[in-house]
Amino acid sequence: MNHKLRIDAEKAAYTAINAVMPEGAVRRALLGKRFSNRVFLIAAGKAAPRMAQAALSALSAPVTDGIVISKYGHFDGPVDGLCCFEAGHPVPDENSVLAGEAVLKLTADLREDDTVLFLLSGGGSALFEKPLIPLEELQDITHRLLACGADIVEINTIRKRLSAVKGGKFAAHCMPAKVEAIILSDILGDPLDMIASGPVSPDSATSADALAIAEKYALRMTEDARACLLEETPKELSNVNAQVVGSVRELCRAAGDACRSMGYETVFLSDQLDCEAREAGRFLASVLRSHTREGKKLAFLAGGETVVHLTGHGLGGRNQELALAAAEGLRGMKNAAVLSVGSDGTDGPTDAAGGYVDGDSYDALKTAGLDLHQVLQDNDAYHALKAIDGLIITGPTGTNVNDLCIGFIDVE
Repeated sequence: MNHKLRIDAEKAAYTAINAVMPEGAVRRALLGKRFSNRVFLIAAGKAAPRMAQAALSALSAPVTDGIVISKYGHFDGPVDGLCCFEAGHPVPDENSVLAGEAVLKLTADLREDDTVLFLLSGGGSALFEKPLIPLEELQDITHRLLACGADIVEINTIRKRLSAVKGGKFAAHCMPAKVEAIILSDILGDPLDMIASGPVSPDSATSADALAIAEKYALRMTEDARACLLEETPKELSNVNAQVVGSVRELCRAAGDACRSMGYETVFLSDQLDCEAREAGRFLASVLRSHTREGKKLAFLAGGETVVHLTGHGLGGRNQELALAAAEGLRGMKNAAVLSVGSDGTDGPTDAAGGYVDGDSYDALKTAGLDLHQVLQDNDAYHALKAIDGLIITGPTGTNVNDLCIGFIDVE
């Protein structure tokens, strides 16, 4: 393993993630805001605990009541005076529903001069839920959408219609109260109605879109679920003021600054990466192989969210699979490496944020008795990377603004 490149890669990743922590963004969004009557704070998503704590410290008056919902293991401790729920992700569980019901109960009888301060981040689709169909069927549909390679917009278009709180329905529930929404985006292009399935945003997708996605992926569902797809979601909401305060663009910008501080000339490829994880990894390796003879320290940056088409039953996530897929293309290159991480610190159903490979990784896999192609076919990137010390483990970071991929070329 090229230890210098590994150190540089991790430094760039940690620096970028630290730059997009939600506290500063939430405080800036609330600067100068005054609310006339009762304020109910609802925070949902992987960054919810940090966003909620930041809001509490920024508000000039105490909140009336509030609920914070995040993924298991994402709370560092209690959030001052607020009720906290841990729930399932990426598939909702019973606690997701209990949290959703608690939020709906808390906001059931709001007045026109009340405010719901809604702090939303990625992961909210699974964590904040009140299904219109049995939970078991919603879990099954979610599992199958995740497994078939559907992108997050397609997945959320379906989930909106199977839920009583998504697709603008929560904002409608809060009427006549005002909703002040502060949002961390984990979706390319920052579409408000797709982030966490848009609980407080008018829905740009239609029933026809949802039916087309169900047809595209041959989704099995009951007649009740299919009837939900036919129900239109709110297309206008007059009680919401929403702003996006963080996204993958800031993540890439911060990573570029970190790489330049270490002497790398940076090349920004995209903040709209949206393809199969394996293909992204192979492409990034080919970019590095094309530039390795230039005699420059180079860092190629990309942000976005790839997808994985499950073909096996192993353990991993899209960032781990992306990194591992680059290993063959980097084979024998002593001065090149690829890192891919999720900014939330949890890649797929694992404790890893992502993975790192360099020119030694392919042969290290062989030495460990692992066949790269079979590992990828089994979707078992986690165990393969663990065997060659290629996992990047940050723990839950407290933010969530998509993924970061960096290809490095060193000359030293």
